[in-house]
Amino acid sequence: MAKKKKQTPKEPRKKINFSLSRQQKILLGSFLFLLGLALIFSFISYFFTWQADQSNLGILGERDLPAENWLNKFGANVGNFFIYDGFGVSSFIIAFLVTLTGVYFFFDYVKSQLVKFWFWGILLMIWISIFFGFFGEKTTLLSGIIGFETNDLLQDYLGLLGAILFMTFVMVVYLVVRLKLTPEKVIAALKSSKKNIAEEFATPVSETETKATVTEPVSTKKDISEKPVPKTEEEPISKPIVMEESVEEKAVLEKIILKSDVEGDVEMEVEQAAEEEVLEENFSEKLVKDYGEFDPRLELSKYKFPTIELLRDHTVGNGGITIDQEELEENKNNIVDTLNNYKIGIANIKATVGPTVTLYEIVPDAGVRISKIKNLEDDIALSLSALGIRIIAPIPGRGTIGIEVPNKNARVVSMRSVIASPKFQNAEMELPIAFGKTISNETFVVDLAKMPHMLMAGATGQGKSVGLNAVLTSLLYKKHPAEVKFVLVDPKKVELTLFNKIERHFLAKLPDNEEAIITDTTKVINTLNSLCIEMDTRYDLLKDAMVRNIKEYNTKFKNRKLNPNEGHHFLPYIVLVIDEFADLIMTAGKEVETPIARLAQLARAIGIHLIVATQRPSVNVITGIIKANFPARIAFRVTSKIDSRTILDNSGADQLIGRGDMLYTQGNDLTRIQCAFVDTPEVADITEYIGAQKAYSDAYLLPEYSGEEGGTNLDINIDDRDKMFREAAEVLVIAQQGSASLLQRKLKLGYNRAGRIIDQLEAAGIVGPFEGSKARQVLVPTIDALNQLLENEMPTS
Repeated sequence: MAKKKKQTPKEPRKKINFSLSRQQKILLGSFLFLLGLALIFSFISYFFTWQADQSNLGILGERDLPAENWLNKFGANVGNFFIYDGFGVSSFIIAFLVTLTGVYFFFDYVKSQLVKFWFWGILLMIWISIFFGFFGEKTTLLSGIIGFETNDLLQDYLGLLGAILFMTFVMVVYLVVRLKLTPEKVIAALKSSKKNIAEEFATPVSETETKATVTEPVSTKKDISEKPVPKTEEEPISKPIVMEESVEEKAVLEKIILKSDVEGDVEMEVEQAAEEEVLEENFSEKLVKDYGEFDPRLELSKYKFPTIELLRDHTVGNGGITIDQEELEENKNNIVDTLNNYKIGIANIKATVGPTVTLYEIVPDAGVRISKIKNLEDDIALSLSALGIRIIAPIPGRGTIGIEVPNKNARVVSMRSVIASPKFQNAEMELPIAFGKTISNETFVVDLAKMPHMLMAGATGQGKSVGLNAVLTSLLYKKHPAEVKFVLVDPKKVELTLFNKIERHFLAKLPDNEEAIITDTTKVINTLNSLCIEMDTRYDLLKDAMVRNIKEYNTKFKNRKLNPNEGHHFLPYIVLVIDEFADLIMTAGKEVETPIARLAQLARAIGIHLIVATQRPSVNVITGIIKANFPARIAFRVTSKIDSRTILDNSGADQLIGRGDMLYTQGNDLTRIQCAFVDTPEVADITEYIGAQKAYSDAYLLPEYSGEEGGTNLDINIDDRDKMFREAAEVLVIAQQGSASLLQRKLKLGYNRAGRIIDQLEAAGIVGPFEGSKARQVLVPTIDALNQLLENEMPTS
């Protein structure tokens, strides 16, 4: 019988949905609207009928006893509850709020404003109720019992004056925060009202007073209406032109002659200048209005994004996720039996079937220690005959213990399925990446711009390269070439070669590099330092633009608020991808680690993001500085718990099953994901599709950086050479190994002196340039050749 009851795995991913359908919203809105109207009618009627209905309150079972309220017994009791026992006349506010809520649900308006209405409405209702409480018990219908008692409580603790001050402060909070009322607005309103009153009661000016004696400008003769003026005794013989004011006169230069009543007084001529035109919109808004926002995609306006048909569906023939009832029942019985053997009872068990792993969630009986179940990991794996299981004790936020068991028939997750998913297509992210699918078969999409850098590690052949291809494919399907650029570092020289086809679309490189994909260690060092220069330059641009990050900067540039003549330009995101980080650390050491650490600490705000992959997750490769600045980490299968803790600061990566099975963390919980599979021919088709389209004239050029020459320029002069220069040269020629440590041992020198001699030997052409952790190449084969070289040197003056 127990086996028949446990058929729950048929719907493993069913979740409770609290959202309402459109029909449910209409019904709920109708109910709340009519309920609000019923409350309003009840409250209005209560003020007229409360005395008549006082004796019938609470008697709802007696049908023969009518009530005078418009809504009978319901209205009488509701009115008494809210008005007399509640908040008095301010209870109308809650009735209006209920009505308004009904309207919002009925018409499916956005509910964010509704929360504000309820908060401030209830605050105002309480304030009005307490305010009427100042007028004593005779106004109980206005204040309600709650308002009166609250007012009385305030006065007991604060006194009458204190209660008034407190209520005044609450009212000021409401006026300032809710109504946005400030003293400036009040003063401006008073001034405007006084001005309107003054204009309304002002005495109209007589027609004769509006006239002025004006000397007519030549340019305005056509706009002037002349009127003859009767000649009086005081007038001069020359008859002036008398003008009426017009709107046109205000824009021209006027000369007004003021005459005096005193005989013989000097006339004064007043010149009135035209008003300067005032611009109502700023220059940048006018540019946007005339030309529209700046579009960074305009240069490649006909660029077409890759089509979904370029990706293959690897699940064909495999089908979707199939629930094997026999396998689930067998695993469930084995788990229960194994735990029963150790006296651990289970109250409930649930299975969630994913592409490659099934999660069994168990609820143990009360009193069972979680650590006891955690210690049985190997025993449960033995009973299930599984490749490797992982116990999550407990699952965060669930209150259950999870046991992840690999499926016998694993399903491939195609890149096509995650790219085509609505979660990726509708993602409003700056740099969306679709990694694959979780145990609950949901597409896992994250924003690289929010990470802001990612560390990827795992043993050889467990899916790192496929993971990098999934990251790059996601960005190619979502971003235009003007919006993102890739800096690809591939020490293996074969993993990222296919992306050479999109060099002039998506790749960035140094000006003197022939190929955009970097394989040489020296060029890697120069590129990293060049990115540091780019970072500093971008920060200067952000400082001049007075913004904090690349998103704000580009928005401001699109709105034409930044002048390109001042060096401003649209900034694309730059994604640095390093396929094998351990090899760089072995060959270049600090020269690579230092710029990467600097970029990781500072570059996120200006749009430079790092993705570092390695198959050697040891502490000398993934150092503390690297880990501190890479909060987002991905672990594919590793061989030991130590490696797992190095990557994730947690165990679990050693229990993965490989082939793209991975754990993702961003500084909080671990998420198990089956990485989407994108094959090499698919990447070739995508890059071929993009590369065949019109491109930029060249790849995105990074700032030029010339590496240091080891400081040998200061020691070229022969006279400045060390006394042991020749002896040191002979030691290195005999050993055919150019290293400072060798000179330290053989000549018993200090580190600094040995380093200076090495620089002098390089300047003399005896040893080659610095090559990271490798010994310098000795360019002189024999002692005889050394003697000949030194004898041919001419001493410099």
